[in-house]
Amino acid sequence: MPTITFSLKDLQQLAGRKISPEQMHELAHYFKGEFQGYNKATDEATVELDDTNLPYLWSVEGMARLLRGVFGAEKGIALLKTTKGPYEIIVDESVKEIRPYIEGFVAKGRKIDEYLLKQLIQLQEKYCDSYGRRREKASIGMYSYRRIKFPLLYKAASPGSVKFPPLGYEREMTLAQIIEQHPKGKEYGKALRNSKAYPILTDSNNQVLSLIPIINSNSLGKLEPGDAEFFFEVTGTDAEATRLATNIFAYALHERGFQIYSSTIRSGGKIKAVPDLTSEKLKISRQDVRNLLGLDLKDAEIRSLLEKARYGFNNYTVEVPPYRADIMHPFDIIEDIAIMYGFDKITPLELESYTTGKKARMVDFVDITREIAIGLGYQELFSQILTSKATLYDRMATPDPGTVEIENPMSENFSAVRTWLLPVLLEMLSKNKHADYPQKVFEQGLVTERKVEKITDHEKIALASCHNNADYTEARQTAEHLMRQLGFEYKITETEHPAFIKGRVAALAINKKTAGFFGEISPEVLANWGLETPVCAVEIDLSELRHY
Repeated sequence: MPTITFSLKDLQQLAGRKISPEQMHELAHYFKGEFQGYNKATDEATVELDDTNLPYLWSVEGMARLLRGVFGAEKGIALLKTTKGPYEIIVDESVKEIRPYIEGFVAKGRKIDEYLLKQLIQLQEKYCDSYGRRREKASIGMYSYRRIKFPLLYKAASPGSVKFPPLGYEREMTLAQIIEQHPKGKEYGKALRNSKAYPILTDSNNQVLSLIPIINSNSLGKLEPGDAEFFFEVTGTDAEATRLATNIFAYALHERGFQIYSSTIRSGGKIKAVPDLTSEKLKISRQDVRNLLGLDLKDAEIRSLLEKARYGFNNYTVEVPPYRADIMHPFDIIEDIAIMYGFDKITPLELESYTTGKKARMVDFVDITREIAIGLGYQELFSQILTSKATLYDRMATPDPGTVEIENPMSENFSAVRTWLLPVLLEMLSKNKHADYPQKVFEQGLVTERKVEKITDHEKIALASCHNNADYTEARQTAEHLMRQLGFEYKITETEHPAFIKGRVAALAINKKTAGFFGEISPEVLANWGLETPVCAVEIDLSELRHY
């Protein structure tokens, strides 16, 4: 979890109130974090944040902004007015398939000192490493404005075609040399591992500002104490992550006394101004607040609590601050009402029943199947129950039989509850094509099936074997071995399954009811996963077996 350090006096000045180390222990819960300690000699305070979806709080400016609401010094949405700047960033078509998104602005108005520079770098690094997924999703660059001539060009260049001195080096290096030799290239170069060209940012004098997302130029990309004007940019593979970073830094710098000058992004035929400070609006209801929190709050109380949390509120339409991207559902807003009200003030309900925990009977049965699979030489996987319909059906060339979907998913990759296990195994095999063959993997776990409005859970086991000689015979031998070891009488029956080769797939039947299937995966499905090696597989419904 992110841990940040800052001057306690600085937080007090920004929050507009004296705050003792003892009070920080109480206030830290507003940040979903814990106060780790205070060094009186250096005035350094440390807070560990427990939520990785609130990157605006990874800065002393963000914490102070929230505390001004908690203290009642300010309420509602914090205002930020930008000035239209004559700054243009042109996005070349060459970055479209590599790293398509870029935003930036210019900040002017006060000199940067050592402490402020340290705070900016801390926020930059925390955002890029955590929310930005070690710069693959988003990365940030900061530059001394006086050395740059606009407009800027964001483009891709071949690894050996461009040279510039990277930060910390006097000599020029090609892009390929930076990736191979520079410490930051070695650390973050994997973000470009599948690219034949690397994204760079240049100014109108054709000087390189940075190799993105690796390292800035030593001549143009060095922000130093004493600079009073600087350029901020963020690039990424996710538009929301780049927008969020822009807004977080714009607010933080504005609160430090900087004037924020917007820039114009030209990409293809599209033009947009950034920062984009548009606020999202969601409806909540008093009834939902009552049902979730058990509190019968009045309209004025709900308004007050939300304004403390720095939301806007108008007749149960809630305006979300533009530096927050964690609000996916009205219930997320209601959680902030609870935080501002104080969890310690909510009266807990008394226990109405007392039970002793024990292992379910099904657990012993599934453990036996896991041991059998391990004995056959298969390696066990443990994957997420949430996945996507593209993984479950599109890549498997299989129709959707009925799926439980997440109403407001945080990511498309985790938007549906899995209905079978085989897609998970193929996904893993597709990510391990560099490893030696044969690869034999299995997973035992829970799946959820939906038939109209009826939803049922099933314990299943799936096994997949990937090597040049993987075939129907191997899959049948594996399935029959499992059934014999478990002590079931079964029959092999003809069947068809869209994920398998026709004529090389069969079903396992018990008392004329299908309990599983096995066979060779079809070439179409293998191609969907980028697999060039044959795969045979088995999937058995263990919950169905328990009926017999």
